[in-house]
Amino acid sequence: MTDQHLRDRYEIAELCTSMGWHLDHCHWDRLTALFTDDIRLDYTSLNGGKPVTLPREQVIEKWRSNREGLAATQHLISNQLVDVEGDMAEATAMFQATHLLPNQFGGPLWTLAGEYRYGLLRTPDGWRIQALTMSIIWAEGNRNIRDLAAQAD
Repeated sequence: MTDQHLRDRYEIAELCTSMGWHLDHCHWDRLTALFTDDIRLDYTSLNGGKPVTLPREQVIEKWRSNREGLAATQHLISNQLVDVEGDMAEATAMFQATHLLPNQFGGPLWTLAGEYRYGLLRTPDGWRIQALTMSIIWAEGNRNIRDLAAQAD
């Protein structure tokens, strides 16, 4: 294993963790900078349908809209595994994402947990996320929080 390979693995793990951190703290410019111009998203385990490829600005705006309707979120990202092949990489991580919105229609929390799979590309500016798959293993709490947060925007 070369020094470059170790650096790549570290940078990718840091990038994947940063995604959750910047989302939780509403750092929209920093979050945007983590992605390629277009992002392939697969949230079919949550929403059904098919994976989509969207401009990163559209993805970040949707996340911003969802997040700003909530009192708080906390994305815990762990157990990262990174596989680098030249200028492409794949990383997997376990996640637990808790969403908080006190409301009169049920509990204030909705928690999802599962696996993120990241497709990454080395660019002149460093590693960037070009694909993200979320596979839910379990969920608990008030799923209506998502709809209530969208109405609050």
